[in-house]
Amino acid sequence: MSASLGRRALAEAVGSAALVTVVVGSGIQATELTDDVGVQLLANSLATVFGLGVLIALFGPVSGAHFNPVVTLAAWFTDRRTPDGLTLRDLAAYLPAQTAGAIGGAVLADAMFAEPLLRWSTHDRSAGHLWLGELVATAGLVLLVFGLTRTGRAQLAPAAVASYIGAAYWFTSSTSFANPAVTIGRALTDTFAGIAPASVAPFIVAQLAGGAVGLGLVAAVFTPVHQPGRTLSSPTANPNSPPPDLPRPERHP
Repeated sequence: MSASLGRRALAEAVGSAALVTVVVGSGIQATELTDDVGVQLLANSLATVFGLGVLIALFGPVSGAHFNPVVTLAAWFTDRRTPDGLTLRDLAAYLPAQTAGAIGGAVLADAMFAEPLLRWSTHDRSAGHLWLGELVATAGLVLLVFGLTRTGRAQLAPAAVASYIGAAYWFTSSTSFANPAVTIGRALTDTFAGIAPASVAPFIVAQLAGGAVGLGLVAAVFTPVHQPGRTLSSPTANPNSPPPDLPRPERHP
């Protein structure tokens, strides 16, 4: 990527903010239109699918469109020894930008719907089966993102990642937060998409564990692609730099 670190960090902040705005705003809108929880979740998940796909396509060429500390940490870990891998300096810029953006997105969504700003959520999500759901959701996300890169199909990321998150809304017990920054942002809105502050830390632990499981699955399932002087064993870090004949990888959420 040719963009400066400042531009990449800004893209991560704006993308993360927009993602949380979509998640929280569509949740508020859905609860105002219907009392049917199933319809509310359907509306929330569909808006997230469409919004996430657009955001990955838009910001992928600038920052890689991680919008997710787990994806950023996984990209750094897998390519930390390669010349074009993410550096600790990149991490120090990406992670705060993603978290600040997520918080800003929650505030923006609440402001648009005249909800109280920065009000802690009362939606308790503390249960073992929900933590398992977060582990599964995050492991699947990491497997998808890095698996696409290893097989040279990163151009599918906008549609594939958005589709996976939409599906995971329904097949996981936790409705697939799968993102520490988004989890923190959603703790600051007492609306449909919120999560109580006491539930945040266990969710993040489960997400980090899921990221590790996902990377293990990537290593076990996919064979790294090698070219002279370049490895494609994982998404690279600037944020990703594939050989010239392959499309640049983009990633989520």
